Amino acid sequence: MPQEHAVARRPSKPRAAARMRSSGSSRPPHPSCHAERLPKAVPAARALSSSTLLPTAVLTAAPNSASPTSDLVDHRLPLRFVRHGATAPNLAGLRCGGDLDVPLTAMGRAQAATVAQRIARLEPPVKLIVTSDLRRNRETADIIARSLPGVTMLVQPAFSERRLGEWNLRPIAETQPWFEARMTPPGGESDDEFTRRVADAVRKIKQQLAERPLLVGSKGVGRVLGELIGLRERLDLGNAEVWEFDFAERPCLETAWGSL
Repeated sequence: MPQEHAVARRPSKPRAAARMRSSGSSRPPHPSCHAERLPKAVPAARALSSSTLLPTAVLTAAPNSASPTSDLVDHRLPLRFVRHGATAPNLAGLRCGGDLDVPLTAMGRAQAATVAQRIARLEPPVKLIVTSDLRRNRETADIIARSLPGVTMLVQPAFSERRLGEWNLRPIAETQPWFEARMTPPGGESDDEFTRRVADAVRKIKQQLAERPLLVGSKGVGRVLGELIGLRERLDLGNAEVWEFDFAERPCLETAWGSL
């Protein structure tokens, strides 16, 4: 898919996460699919919890429950996602694909430490971190893990950023028209190949979505996750920005690319 100009919503003040719906997409969404943006900041004394951050949870009484309010079951299958901290190419406005393995900058490490404190207050707590083998993702994941006692780490290389070949380290402004024209970078990966790879990676962790895992990845991976659940608007996530993608029920994993 070509890269489109998209503006990430950055609310001027904390507010409940807005539900984003899709219509007219070339890849039809399941009716229950949506994504929620976790607020970028909250009062320091206010815990980040499912009741405040995840207002669209669908709760129903379990079968044979004695009371309609007991044994409530959350049918959502959210995947929490955070983009890695800043790298030198990010700060310079240059393309940085999955075939370019660069470390975080000092700013990137500070961003990871800051977002780790927010993630540590999430309810239900994160028990599993999934990341690719790219250094920038692993460093961000390791920093976040320090704030999550007992967390398990799963490295899944298929969640790496799109391979950009000769487009690596070219200015984003220069290469943007090539993305929009759906061109494949010389020595790189087509957008369709990238999308299918990420979809396959989601399939592999499908059974763990009920554990509310945190996926640490790159901007392109976040964009594809949005497409998989039918977002019409392309996501352009900033470094250390957090989203939650709600694969609301398992039928939502039936996409135009096949069953996830």
